[in-house]
Amino acid sequence: MRNFWKQIQQLQWDDHRYYHQCRINQTLHLISAISFLVAYCLLFVDPAAAGLVGWLVGMVTRQSGHIFFEPRGFDTIHNTTYDFKESIKVGFNMRRKAILISVWLSLPLLLALSPSLFGLIKPASGFAGYAHDVGLMWLALGAGGLLFRTVHLFFLRGPSWGLAWACKILLDPVHNVLEYWASPLALMRGQRLDPLTQHH
Repeated sequence: MRNFWKQIQQLQWDDHRYYHQCRINQTLHLISAISFLVAYCLLFVDPAAAGLVGWLVGMVTRQSGHIFFEPRGFDTIHNTTYDFKESIKVGFNMRRKAILISVWLSLPLLLALSPSLFGLIKPASGFAGYAHDVGLMWLALGAGGLLFRTVHLFFLRGPSWGLAWACKILLDPVHNVLEYWASPLALMRGQRLDPLTQHH
């Protein structure tokens, strides 16, 4: 169990140091993490709303930070190229994220074209019903993406690393709040990039 927790911590540290150097990105991840915690609570009362909050707030803020603000050039802190970091990324690198985002954006269009999803569900009534079905589809996409990559990692790196990555993803909202709560303050002081002085 101790080794399993060390694997999770290693994944968290690698993710932080390689992909969360920009304070703007960290601040957006803080917002994302809070919204995901809200989504976790909504799972017990309104799963469709959880899917909407998780994707429209949580994923939009999270991925916007990576796409628009995170440095993509040569990483002088770690003396490595961006391409190398992408090649060793355990979870969803930018190519995999592009595929996931494409599917995410296509699902509402698919539901608009076929409200019954080709006979798989009962057609919704009105916009509220449509939004409810979109939320459930997005929730299923998130769960499916997590499960697919976890099983994929079973074969690439072994079951323990696959499960460690899945746990890391599920714990990210709590970890991001603890890690990035001070990032907005650092940003207001004019610190654009995290000095990354801590070592794990």
